[in-house]
Amino acid sequence: MSISGLFILDLKGNVVISRNYRGDVDMNCIEKFMPLLVEKEDEGTVNPVLVHAGISYTYIKYMNVFLVTVSKKNTNVILVLSALYKIVEVFNEYFKSLEEEAVRDNFVIIYELFDEMLDFGYPQTTESKILQEFITQQGNRIESAPRPPMAVTNAVSWRSEGIKYRKNEVFLDVIESVNMLANAQGTVLRSEIVGSIRFRVVLSGMPELRLGLNDKVFFQQSGASSRRGNGGKGVELEDIKFHQCVRLSRFDSERTISFIPPDGEFELMSYRLTTQVKPLIWVEASVERHAHSRVEYMVKAKSQFKRQSVANHVEVIIPVPSDVSAPKFKTGAGSAKYVPELNAIVWTIRSFPGGREYIMRSSFMLPSIGSEDIEGKPPINVKFEIPYYTTSGLQVRYLKIIEKSGYQALPWVRYVTQNGDYQLRMT
Repeated sequence: MSISGLFILDLKGNVVISRNYRGDVDMNCIEKFMPLLVEKEDEGTVNPVLVHAGISYTYIKYMNVFLVTVSKKNTNVILVLSALYKIVEVFNEYFKSLEEEAVRDNFVIIYELFDEMLDFGYPQTTESKILQEFITQQGNRIESAPRPPMAVTNAVSWRSEGIKYRKNEVFLDVIESVNMLANAQGTVLRSEIVGSIRFRVVLSGMPELRLGLNDKVFFQQSGASSRRGNGGKGVELEDIKFHQCVRLSRFDSERTISFIPPDGEFELMSYRLTTQVKPLIWVEASVERHAHSRVEYMVKAKSQFKRQSVANHVEVIIPVPSDVSAPKFKTGAGSAKYVPELNAIVWTIRSFPGGREYIMRSSFMLPSIGSEDIEGKPPINVKFEIPYYTTSGLQVRYLKIIEKSGYQALPWVRYVTQNGDYQLRMT
């Protein structure tokens, strides 16, 4: 992967700032980008890569600017897009928000960042914490050039040396979001689990961490299934994405996630699991209409997970007609209210133990003259959070912390399952 040139454009396609990395592409070629994009938009065939006269334009749009790379080589588009999103992340750290005005006000810093983040078109240092150690936000250069941090000159570009803490701890969160769509009869039409493993690292020195996951987990890594065979039960995780600190060769050979972590908070890995998931919280709503007078709802919510688990901050959002008034509620648990901005009832249950069922009844007045517009039937949305619980069965078997000074560190592990796009259709 190599980038010949990098541009930041305004919404009209005018160049705000640019950097020529390789000198093998005429930088005036950017004048063709906006006409090409408009042409593709008119055809309805917009994609993140445009090709014209042997030049590839790879771009993203963020706020009111375009970030565009140009190259004559057959580049790895996914890596180029990852680099562009990393540039956006770093600029947001520096300027709070990447907008045209912020770019125009920070030319000096942006050129410094361009030179440090990409070398001859290849991504180099992309961690904002490391960059901020020697590229100051004020952009004021001191007379003696600052010595670059060791992280820039060694193999571990995401962590500086010499970090010290009085108390060494590691906090690990396994967070899974459940996306689901089910019909009114209880049939699950679509379901998937989107998960991530996140760390907050408070460790001195340059520690190595080794993370082992339970044997039930089966990673569908390239080549791994063919060498080990497909025997045995396991959870097939898809779209696995690791942080750059993970030693992929060691993971491939030993199935151990070994890494030197960045300091502070970061996402170690993300994954997806497409599987038939039983609804964790099932909601049924029966609606009784009395023509031009009132409408009554009976909503039944049932938790379908283990009794020892508890769902917190549960919200059941039931859509109602836009012309209702005079709401009345009676709940078996929690509280309910009418939210006109959402055209919905929001039923809140602070604590919902597993294997329980609650009922909420409500009634509304309807206008005496009905509207001729036919309203659709939006689905019921459910929000929840279940601590100490994973839907996929993913568990941390061990977390070892190795550091040459031999200090003792405390690892803390937490599991959370929460709603993603969780919708249940009404009758």
